Amino acid sequence: MPATSTPPMLSDALRDALKRAQEQVNALVLGKAYEVRLAFVALLSDGHLLIEDLPGLGKTTLAHALAATLGLGFQRVQFTSDLLPADVLGVSVYDGTARQFQFHPGPVFTQVLLADEINRAPPRTQSALLEAMAEHQVTLDGVTHGLPDPFFVIATQNPVDLSGTYPLPDSQLDRFLLRLNLGYPGAEAERALLAGEDRRALIAQTLPLLSSDDVIALRAAVNQVHASEALIVYVQALLARSRHHPGVRVGLSPRAGIALLRAARAHALLLGRQHVLPEDIQALFGVVAAHRLVAEAEADSTTALAKAILHAVAVD
Repeated sequence: MPATSTPPMLSDALRDALKRAQEQVNALVLGKAYEVRLAFVALLSDGHLLIEDLPGLGKTTLAHALAATLGLGFQRVQFTSDLLPADVLGVSVYDGTARQFQFHPGPVFTQVLLADEINRAPPRTQSALLEAMAEHQVTLDGVTHGLPDPFFVIATQNPVDLSGTYPLPDSQLDRFLLRLNLGYPGAEAERALLAGEDRRALIAQTLPLLSSDDVIALRAAVNQVHASEALIVYVQALLARSRHHPGVRVGLSPRAGIALLRAARAHALLLGRQHVLPEDIQALFGVVAAHRLVAEAEADSTTALAKAILHAVAVD
């Protein structure tokens, strides 16, 4: 393998800004360096992020910290059982003076959208986000409206309290590049949280370290990170294993493989490399694959299945 090197496609200033941006988010979301890196992976991969965890563990704080650090427009929508698609996408209202309908954009017309407790909304409202997440556009009344660039969705859901929820369908889950859990903080991080200043106050004082143009440039740099033929063969072997692994009813699609490679390129870039290593794939396989697998009724969780698939495929 070539020696670790700094990607030449990034200027020194942009590389330094990216490093400081990660450090700033880590200072706001304590003890979650790996999860913060995954959030940056999703952002730089032009993907979307699903955070599945209990209330009060920092899901919203992470979203707010990212938006503030990146200097991007931010909107939060609390998904509820009575939320309508128009509440998210917007609505056309007739203007009697102009004698025509005027489109009033909804909160989806932002750069970072936090869809809080997304599984509380009915399927019709959930599916309203499909086109936005996949195509970065919204079509209403036969008119297509482009979304800002970059556009990044962070959705949250509580995996325990399922009363009155509508589980996300496979087509919706597949639109999320990564699914992660924050988990409880470590003892030292929790003590710092209890003794320190309120996170919301700290985020309000946060200065942006990157811009929209910087994020677009970083995404372009991700596309230039090299993935060797041997690495692609390794990813293909993981996909093939997932389709025949015991306990798996539906394995990974080619789109899942493309998502895994894209995320691995972003992961390599964040670690200062211009090439992808098997370690990048291994670090990301669980969070990219688990929510895309469909398990047999009596099988282990998809997280356990993803781990077993990874262990079953050797690196040549």
